Amino acid sequence: MKNRVVITGMGVVAPNGHGLNDFEQALREGRSGIRFFPRLKELKFSCQIGGMPENFDEIRKSYFDHEKLMSLNDNIGYISVSAVDAWRDAGFALSDDDDDSHVNWDTGAILGCGIGGMDTIAERVVPMVNEGRTRRMGSRIVEQVMNSGTSARVGGLLALGNQVTSNSSACSTGTEAIVDAMWRIRTGLAKRMLAGGSEGVSPYIWAGFDSMRVIARKFNDQPEKGSRPMSASASGFVPGAGGAVLVLEDLETALSRGARIYAEILGGFVNCGGQRNGGSMTAPNPDGVQRCIRSALADADTTPDEIDAINGHLTATFADPSEIRNWSQALNRDPQDFPYINSTKSMIGHCLGAAGAIESVAVALQLHNGFLHPSINCEDVHPEIEAYAEKIPHKVMEYPELKVIAKACFGFGDVNSCLIFKKWEE
Repeated sequence: MKNRVVITGMGVVAPNGHGLNDFEQALREGRSGIRFFPRLKELKFSCQIGGMPENFDEIRKSYFDHEKLMSLNDNIGYISVSAVDAWRDAGFALSDDDDDSHVNWDTGAILGCGIGGMDTIAERVVPMVNEGRTRRMGSRIVEQVMNSGTSARVGGLLALGNQVTSNSSACSTGTEAIVDAMWRIRTGLAKRMLAGGSEGVSPYIWAGFDSMRVIARKFNDQPEKGSRPMSASASGFVPGAGGAVLVLEDLETALSRGARIYAEILGGFVNCGGQRNGGSMTAPNPDGVQRCIRSALADADTTPDEIDAINGHLTATFADPSEIRNWSQALNRDPQDFPYINSTKSMIGHCLGAAGAIESVAVALQLHNGFLHPSINCEDVHPEIEAYAEKIPHKVMEYPELKVIAKACFGFGDVNSCLIFKKWEE
């Protein structure tokens, strides 16, 4: 027997909205969070647009006192605000007493990031070390640049006593964290886990992608049109930033406390394509992708024909048509029988380590409230996937009978993760 896993709380800091209400409204409206960044132009980036949560300095000041703010760069700030929101949304109180000795031994966290505190390293650590001012960096630097700074900070905020760790698997980080947290609850090692991911805003994070020429460079004067998954005129992904956290809980515990349930996670799977058979550091092995999807379905005890919709990885690069073909082959469903498919990245860009977490919140909201959000900017569907065009919503689609959504992410290193979400029905 395995424990069933449900989602009882969520928090999100996205480029197009902070908080579940604002984020859902943005999804329904097809509201873009992509903006022009003058700093990128000054630095001679080819891509001068990106997705960044608005007014975040004011947001975090409303959550934390001066002492805690000293440890919060953007990466850790996004995950901290998201975690507090998710914790409260799940029905739990946040202790204001730092001397409180209570520890939540049955609750843990897996909260990752892709690149993390690069802004702190580039703007503070490297210059101060080079200037011989190491002793003046202060005592908070390490926690801002270590990869586990995300989970460590949240573990302290919420007094978590179960496993508290951070994963990092490039663009697959957020969904991988949810899969790992799901398995921990299933096996009885925890009753509750916070899972998700974050990524900070920094030209030092985005510079490598700009040099690879994989990010959008043709829409600097039309930022909201820049992120174009599944479009014939896509010119690369738009970099983004933000964070999201989901509170996962075993069903028995959730029901016993009368928790509101957003959705059930039926199953998931993580694998790697081995950078073979067309796979590389930057491209997925098609066999690996298809195996990951099929294995997630098997783990969820779900058949391909039960999938109503797909929230794809779909970044607006050359890989989009290949991803659609992989879904079609893995599910053995041709264009006429294909599920609906959308891309949250069309509105928020590619938030790297936060992508899978933010997009999983979008999935849970769509299931809970019975709708599919539009994929914007793909009116000119890529010719290689034109046969699937009718399965791409361009406006919000009310869908009360929506039951099951598959969500996947594929990352640098040929790593894959896939989750199967189901609408909660008592």
